Amino acid sequence: MRYTTFGQYTVVMNKNKMFAEKKSTLSTLSNMRQTKTRRRRGVLLTNVGVQRLQAAILAVEMVENNGSRFTLEELSDRVKVSTKTLGRLWSLNASVDQKTLKLCFSAFNLELYSEDYTIGDEADDHETTETFSQSLDKEEIYSSQLIADSDVKGTVDKSKYICFYPHGPVSLDSPLYIERPPIEKVVYQEITQPGCVIQIHAPREMGKSSLVLRLLAKAQQQDYHTVKLDCHQIDLFHLSDLTLFLRCFCRRVAKELGIEPNLDANWDGEIGSKLSCSLYFKNYLFKQIKSPIVLVLEEVDCLFEYPQLKSEFFPLLRSWYEEARHDANWQKLRLVVVYSTEVYVTQDINCSPFNIGLPIRLPEFTQQQVEELAWQYGLDWSPGKESAQLISLVGGHPALIRIALHYLYSQEITLPELLQEAIANGGIYRYHLWRHWVILQQRPDLVKAYTKIVGAKQSIDFDPIDVYKLDSLGLIGYEGSCIFPRCELYRAYFEKQLSKSA
Repeated sequence: MRYTTFGQYTVVMNKNKMFAEKKSTLSTLSNMRQTKTRRRRGVLLTNVGVQRLQAAILAVEMVENNGSRFTLEELSDRVKVSTKTLGRLWSLNASVDQKTLKLCFSAFNLELYSEDYTIGDEADDHETTETFSQSLDKEEIYSSQLIADSDVKGTVDKSKYICFYPHGPVSLDSPLYIERPPIEKVVYQEITQPGCVIQIHAPREMGKSSLVLRLLAKAQQQDYHTVKLDCHQIDLFHLSDLTLFLRCFCRRVAKELGIEPNLDANWDGEIGSKLSCSLYFKNYLFKQIKSPIVLVLEEVDCLFEYPQLKSEFFPLLRSWYEEARHDANWQKLRLVVVYSTEVYVTQDINCSPFNIGLPIRLPEFTQQQVEELAWQYGLDWSPGKESAQLISLVGGHPALIRIALHYLYSQEITLPELLQEAIANGGIYRYHLWRHWVILQQRPDLVKAYTKIVGAKQSIDFDPIDVYKLDSLGLIGYEGSCIFPRCELYRAYFEKQLSKSA
């Protein structure tokens, strides 16, 4: 499959099918007496033209489609140009005739100027400007959102994203973000529900922060107030005492909302810090804010290590969620709690501090998503070939896939070299593997369990608690009742490490 990108739209074209049907399509067009325009050269969109057209499309989407992106088929219907012709236009490297370009611009109330296009290379001899009603296109053309509901203007310069080592969240305007339907749609819908709580949890490096960025952007499109607090930024001093923590928490939220904290005037220590915190939100913050507040708490797993916060703060959040069922003030609060499941390794799983609201656990990439990302990196992969080889090594783990594509793009290593080196000694994944090995070494019970899983030739019984914790680390996978290392990389590396420590 070939992936071609224009702004937010990704077009997947089946090239083999296109060439196979070209003759029959031309014959059918002739039978229908459709007028063909034989020409030698077409036009291509310039950066200026792309920016103008894309901005106009986004403006119409906001007004007529509630901010949701038009699919390629919807654009085709609106412009009265076939999806095939639009696919050529969006590719930015295949020319179309000037009439097609004028149709696209006029459909969004734009006049086509000379700076919007340039003369392209020699066009196909039989390229036809097909209207929507006459379209005989047989190709499989699909469209999907490249950047989920983010406020993006103009074309995307991919070079500034793919040249650097992939680390941290994928920025809003990056073409390298890969959606994992239906997760984005579900969380965007849930955040509009009064008093909602969303839990986003997964092992590290699975894309939690990237999803949060897009959720916040969606909330801002709804004119909601947004606050994002990273719990790792809280001083240890404030984590040692519940009152200090809650006062710090309230002050941070107020400042993020642009409200003067006035904490002392709205805090009554005699009624207790939890009730004072609740009244501060209800009687002070909410009174000054008319629209909903999306409050994102990232890295809350670091709070699980503090017994007082674990036993007091999370029940407080639960009480706000329950208050929202009958109190309009608390319905303004939309809470998003983000944490790594790796924390479960050191926690009593029978005493989960927070299990309310909508739980979202991020899955691995599918093969189609891996191929989409590879195309964004400019890799000319054959459908189902190279992607299958990479997935056989690392599964669909987002971070491991991105690291591989980065090195393949920069030509520091070929795919066969990458696969061979990774199996031999970890290769480009040494740090990732070392981090997991350090965690395992701290838990002899998990080392023992994982040793059995790595060496198992058939399904055997395991302690469910150990299995749960290994799954929380992202180290195992399932197929029916069979448990196995999540990917061949883990099997090869840990089999070697565990044999050394035996």
